[in-house]
Amino acid sequence: MQNEPVDVLIIGAGASGAAIAWSLVETRMRILCLEQGSHIEDKDFPSRDHDYELARYGRFSCDPNVRRQKQDYPIEVSNSCITPVNYNGVGGSTINFLGHWPRMRPSDFRTKSLDGVGEDWPINYEALSPFYEMNDHNTGISGLGGNPAYPKYSPELPPIPMGKLGQTLAAGFNKIGWHWWPSDVAILSQDHNGRQKCVNAGTCDLGCAAGAKGGTNFTYWPMLRSTGVELRTECRVREIIVDEKTGLATGAIYHGSDGQVYEQKAEMVIVACNGVGTPRLLLNSKSKSFPNGLANRSGLVGKNLMFHPLTGIAGVFSEPMLGHEGPMACSILSQEFYETDTSRNFVRGYGLYSGRSTTPMTYALGGYGIDNPIPWGKEHRKIMDTIYPYLAGLTVVTEDLPEESNCVTLDPNLTDSDGIPAPKITYRLGDNTRKMLRHGEERAKEVLLAAGATTVLEKGDDKVWWRAGWHQMGTCRMGNEATKSVVNGWGRSHDVKNLFIVDGSIFVTAGAVNPTSTIQALALFIGDKIKTNIATLFD
Repeated sequence: MQNEPVDVLIIGAGASGAAIAWSLVETRMRILCLEQGSHIEDKDFPSRDHDYELARYGRFSCDPNVRRQKQDYPIEVSNSCITPVNYNGVGGSTINFLGHWPRMRPSDFRTKSLDGVGEDWPINYEALSPFYEMNDHNTGISGLGGNPAYPKYSPELPPIPMGKLGQTLAAGFNKIGWHWWPSDVAILSQDHNGRQKCVNAGTCDLGCAAGAKGGTNFTYWPMLRSTGVELRTECRVREIIVDEKTGLATGAIYHGSDGQVYEQKAEMVIVACNGVGTPRLLLNSKSKSFPNGLANRSGLVGKNLMFHPLTGIAGVFSEPMLGHEGPMACSILSQEFYETDTSRNFVRGYGLYSGRSTTPMTYALGGYGIDNPIPWGKEHRKIMDTIYPYLAGLTVVTEDLPEESNCVTLDPNLTDSDGIPAPKITYRLGDNTRKMLRHGEERAKEVLLAAGATTVLEKGDDKVWWRAGWHQMGTCRMGNEATKSVVNGWGRSHDVKNLFIVDGSIFVTAGAVNPTSTIQALALFIGDKIKTNIATLFD
């Protein structure tokens, strides 16, 4: 394996790693990306198989503790009510994400100023707007322009059809007088950039074999193939090395696909390992200069972990909702309760998301929020015949306020297959979030009944869906003050001037929308700042 020094070392080939690699190509620097997973060909996606549903419970589970592939690392979650989920491979979690694509709203960047909670971001919506646009074009976004929540925003492609389910719930929102909008999604409603439009297979989380979903394995990485960017797979980074004299990062130690340990030298290191993997790597990168983990003089690496706690309500209707038709993520979204309203007795807010129904076996086994498998026998048949086809539901997606006690640390006993300490999650649901969840459940119930539901199925408690850890944010947050943040306003470490972080860990607050669009816009923004400041980058 060749390990000649490179100009830029990117660790992670997921959403942010791919985006910043593309941004930096024009610099003509030598760029290497190390990815701990492999490159899965579309022919190998479970969605190609007749028994595709089984893959959700084994090799293609969203949960690495279930998947347990060589490229995965275990995560200790006994002190958390939510378990992080991800995918390791070229494309990262965009391989099995559902493609929800709403942007963060302008208020999300100013929660301290507006509502007295969290911290204000060192950047704002306007600064990110051109990079949102750039990323939307590269990804291929379907949606409807004119949403007043997002100034001057109009997706290039028309929205994915709402279907019977979406139309039914939209009628419920209309009856009450609450706002809704067709979901922005990273799924093609028309052919775009050489990729074909969605074929309505409905297996989005098991790899989109058609290439209609905007995973970076179908967007950025094909664009990078002929640019000279080197992608090296099955390479797990153990630690980032820092020169004690200069205080600069000099590269990384990694385990190669052949089982050997290598040192890769680089002039600049960019970390793109998600909100759990990035603090894990930094905390494992100890030295004399950084005895508590690399870039951790603030003590905030791993702190302020945020998810998007989820719950949901389902309604049973008198007509089939045809929820299995079309992509899983697509229907409608309401942000009626997104902003702070002091009369509600909680701060900030949540979104009400309508998605399609899951597949029959997944539903029967209690997947995607049902939590309890449907019993076998006569009751099983009754439920699958009289309830499943008639279901339409709403998911409550809440904002998660940052708390230092919610954190990623290193487990003293658990390791991955290369002997590297595994991350440990400590996370509790805040009282503010619990109030949001209860409020959201009641509002969702109102919508379903207004839409014509004959029966409403609810959990009956305020427990969140425990596999709600798709969105991992805040553990290396950005900010202008080195004592209150890990990186500055354009992703550069306060402590190590040639170390950058570009993934969801640099989020200051979480918003109440899926973060991938913002993660990639941030990566492009940081790439632009690197190019703009290239002459004085390490001063």
